Amino acid sequence: QVQLVESGGGLVQTGGSLRLTCAASGLTASGHYMAWFRQASGKERVFVSGIWSGGSKSYADSVKGRFTISRDNAKNTVDLQMNSLKPEDTAVYYCAVRNGYYSSVPARYDHWGQGTQVTVSS
Repeated sequence: QVQLVESGGGLVQTGGSLRLTCAASGLTASGHYMAWFRQASGKERVFVSGIWSGGSKSYADSVKGRFTISRDNAKNTVDLQMNSLKPEDTAVYYCAVRNGYYSSVPARYDHWGQGTQVTVSS
């Protein structure tokens, strides 16, 4: 059974930084895509960033240059370093995994974490 556990959320001021970590357990197959999504209050869940097991990365335009995703395949963890945070980054951030390559569509992901709240104050 695959489990994803996120950590690292919190409250930060505009311009600050946070680092999110997702620890995955129960992943048995190689070649899966790990991603971060976020969902602001009253809005849809959207793709933030993702990384293939081979290292290829993708970012939403809204976070390019500010967020950096990294992955440790041996530990099955994926981190999201978030710098220069803005109030519009406030959301619940979810880790997700799919058996396949990149997709920005939430419905195409097989496993989800419980989410971690990120709040950026102005």
